[in-house]
Amino acid sequence: MRYVLCIILMTVCTFAYSREGAKNWKAKTENADYIHRAIKKVTDIMVYDIYSPPVASRTYAYITVAGYEAAINADPKYVSFAGQLQGLTPAPKPDKNKQYSFTLASAYAILTVGKSLVISEGRINAFLDELTKEFKDAGMPDEVFNNSVEYGKKVAAHILDWAAKDKYKETRAMAKYAVRDDDPGAWKPTPPAYIKAIEPNWNKMRTFLMDSAQQFKPKPATSFGFDSSSQFYKEALAVRNAVSNITDEQSAIAQFWDCNPFKMNVRGHVMYATKKISPNGHWINITRITCKKENADLVRSAEAYACLAVTLADCFISCWDEKYRSQSIRPETYINQYIDPDWTPLLQTPPFPEYTSGHSVVSSAAAVVLTKLFGDHFSFVDSTELEFGLPPRTFRSFNDAAHEAAISRFYGGIHYMPAITNGFEEGTGIGQFAINKLKMRKEEVAKK
Repeated sequence: MRYVLCIILMTVCTFAYSREGAKNWKAKTENADYIHRAIKKVTDIMVYDIYSPPVASRTYAYITVAGYEAAINADPKYVSFAGQLQGLTPAPKPDKNKQYSFTLASAYAILTVGKSLVISEGRINAFLDELTKEFKDAGMPDEVFNNSVEYGKKVAAHILDWAAKDKYKETRAMAKYAVRDDDPGAWKPTPPAYIKAIEPNWNKMRTFLMDSAQQFKPKPATSFGFDSSSQFYKEALAVRNAVSNITDEQSAIAQFWDCNPFKMNVRGHVMYATKKISPNGHWINITRITCKKENADLVRSAEAYACLAVTLADCFISCWDEKYRSQSIRPETYINQYIDPDWTPLLQTPPFPEYTSGHSVVSSAAAVVLTKLFGDHFSFVDSTELEFGLPPRTFRSFNDAAHEAAISRFYGGIHYMPAITNGFEEGTGIGQFAINKLKMRKEEVAKK
């Protein structure tokens, strides 16, 4: 009798222990921090690999969509991006008879897609090994671990197949920008490195939400003129005067939003680069800050990243379409030739045409998307630039941050005012279009 009682007691204890163990690994692993870290790791690697803003936007879009498509299985309220994004078909579904950690599946999908889109694959492999070890060490059962990794791989393969059809590879072989020396108003490479024009064929890329690269074509750039009575001259003079009379606060704003992935520094005969985050990377980081402040769960965080990233990817396609249509000369080139040969901008001029301002386009669109997801008057402390030696800045809303990011380009001396105001309008239009088109919850689909 005692033997039977012992067996029963041991069985009960084992069952209770296994249930407690299951509860413990879920408490340790099923949270959004893993996808925050995964996306930050891809950001860090893109900074290291010196990704241009358009190429970074493409990478962010695919990794975050992969993360979202894997994560939504954890919450039945959410629906897929399939049928909403250009060319995206439904991702593989998990087996209803198997148990998964969709946190692990999502992080694995993000990093697997990221590994295929960055140069430094080894850095992602090392991080992936570190991350998966944490899931195992948390006590996740082998079966759940293997199911989750396998599902993450399937989602990643599906997204990479979709990405392969976006014309990115084709644009690598297209004609480069030809400098037009015969046109005084056309863009020309700027000091100190005189880098060739970045991504002149980006408007050939498949869009994510927009119907075409021209859907949000902005107002035309100001007609070129070198006479002091021309509007173009007046706009250039305004840039020159703003930089020459800049305040400490304006300088701090310009530096905070510089977001130049490859700034060239010259010291005597030595030239070296400073690597920094891109404009879209800055807003991806703001999204992480926002999700953490809001204590957003896995799926809501994945939703925020993906909605923002696909919108900003379209922003770069739209903005770059205009840049290489108008091919507008940068303030540095114009001012040195027609106003002041010794003038230099506060910020280093990026290597592509001036109109419209990319940071104005992406920042205004980002503000629209994040306001939709987290509300207006959402105050936050932006510590994005802390790792690059700049102190945090506080904002009362996403819109406040967007306006500051836009005007920073004028303070920095790299854009005329119309590129900022018209670029802001362009991005706002793209953002509004995105939030109206994207339906992430089943109740939104039902109202459609």
